[in-house]
Amino acid sequence: MRESVGRCPVSHTDYRLATPPAGHYAFLDREREESRFLWNDGADTGFWMLTRYDDVLQGFQNPETFTNDITSALNPQRGIDLLPQRLGGEEHAKLRRVINPYFSPTAVRRMERFAVDRCAELVEELAPRGACDFVARFALRYPTDVFLVSLGLPPSDGEFFVPWVEDVFGGFFGGAQNKARAASDRIMDYFADLVAERRARPLDPREDLVSRLVEARIDEEPMPDRDILTVCMTLLLAGLDTTRSALGYMFWHLARHDEDRRALIADPGLIPAAVEEFIRLYPLVIQAGREVSRQVDIDGLTMEAGDVVWLGIGSANRDPRKFPDPDRFVLGRKGVNQHLGFGAGRHRCLGMHLARVELAIVLREWHARIPDYRIAPDADLVERGGQLTLTSLPLEWDL
Repeated sequence: MRESVGRCPVSHTDYRLATPPAGHYAFLDREREESRFLWNDGADTGFWMLTRYDDVLQGFQNPETFTNDITSALNPQRGIDLLPQRLGGEEHAKLRRVINPYFSPTAVRRMERFAVDRCAELVEELAPRGACDFVARFALRYPTDVFLVSLGLPPSDGEFFVPWVEDVFGGFFGGAQNKARAASDRIMDYFADLVAERRARPLDPREDLVSRLVEARIDEEPMPDRDILTVCMTLLLAGLDTTRSALGYMFWHLARHDEDRRALIADPGLIPAAVEEFIRLYPLVIQAGREVSRQVDIDGLTMEAGDVVWLGIGSANRDPRKFPDPDRFVLGRKGVNQHLGFGAGRHRCLGMHLARVELAIVLREWHARIPDYRIAPDADLVERGGQLTLTSLPLEWDL
């Protein structure tokens, strides 16, 4: 029997460490069923864990008590500030109003033609090869190209953006901090040049995000350059890593479950529902960190002002109290769109409409050209900790 803090069991799990694929979900499922609340001492700073769906949802919906002064329980010091994530209250709402139009369903539809064409082009480039590392050759390239075009930038710039993003995320989750800082500086320098160019030669602010940020006024004041650069950095990091990761888990699953893959090929109309179920089943952001603003009691668990809290997205999405048979992929699952894969409340993911469209496009366009594939028999698959991703996914198919 493990020790306890107050009435809570103690988790010693370090969720920053690498595991085999789905290893972190096994930890989360076990701990959720052991206790509704836990104290975790596996990282550098201890934190309370809320593990079940209802508690996690209530945490997201109570930002006055669970503030985003901290946004990661695993990395509460927040070496890189992100916007608008680090803002709360009216400050957050004002900045979201500036950015929201560029990620609305209408804006996403404007990009859809390019996204489809670029996806088809990349798959057709890979198909004659009979094999590829899906993560390196496709899942990283595709969202990078879509993101750059959304900013009016050449897709070829992805050649240096991709390794920079990898270095930054490596630093987030226990890698080389100096390398992460250097990559962050390069990204900020890139966007500084872009901001200067847009100030000199602005584009249509209704279609060009950086031009909109340059001309925006919040409380009748222009946005500081540092905030503009931080918004651009945030959108880059959030968009590229999460979409890459989602694609990796989707294709890892479909390569191992022929019946699910064939169902989507036979009826592409099922793809939007499949995207939601994949996001529920394989949540990439397994936690959102929060800081307690005042003493609060939840059914006997007392948390003090300044305590760090883990809102367990990964365990909530697989909570059998909310989703029956939670570890199964179920097409047409009732209530699947109530998953917390995009968070909840006022800080819900800004790019969720774009993510859904990108993932659906890939499922449709890839399987129209490469319907059958398998994981290479000698593949050594690793799941990065912190914010989950498969570091590689070697696939092969018959020509």
